[in-house]
Amino acid sequence: MFTGIVEELGTITAHPHGQLAIRAPKVASGVALGDSVATNGVCLTVTRLDGEIFWVDYSSSTRAATTIEAWRVGDKLNLERALTLNARLGGHLVAGHVDGVGRIVSIREREGVHVAVALPEPLMRYLIPKGSITIDGVSLTVVGVHAGHFDLTIIPHSLKETTLQHRREGDRVNVEVDLIGKYVERLMGGTKSPGLTLEELARQGF
Repeated sequence: MFTGIVEELGTITAHPHGQLAIRAPKVASGVALGDSVATNGVCLTVTRLDGEIFWVDYSSSTRAATTIEAWRVGDKLNLERALTLNARLGGHLVAGHVDGVGRIVSIREREGVHVAVALPEPLMRYLIPKGSITIDGVSLTVVGVHAGHFDLTIIPHSLKETTLQHRREGDRVNVEVDLIGKYVERLMGGTKSPGLTLEELARQGF
């Protein structure tokens, strides 16, 4: 489990098939074999340590569901080690399980950076204004929800400390929607459920 608060920007030093080597002095010094690291929003397991460099493996299903295939040697990655129980939850609960790949459709600079991201329609139902979302491992707040896309405002600090500073229109990004929303949907009967109704509330004794 993670919070979406990036600890360090790592640099890819090697990318053989199904593996990544990432140079990140802070993260590499604070992990052990088998630990989880959120890597641009993707939960990956540390499989090897070599000084300031740590290695992770990924599967074909992870490659198909994320932007990993487009990553190249020299690229920067948002990194966060797994949450500990005595740590502050500065962002929101993030599983590191990417729900889909979004696409940046516009970037405007005006009292912060305003970004519009297109998202597959099945995921749009989990978004609400002022709700939480994870973009490339960064915990952000949804500003507006529209047909097929949503809006974000990114403050200068978040840009400086993450790879969002390098994103451009047309770029693809890893998206994880709010975990709580998915659980609520499941408990309410799934996507085909009509939702919470007066009849259901009465049946439950309210």
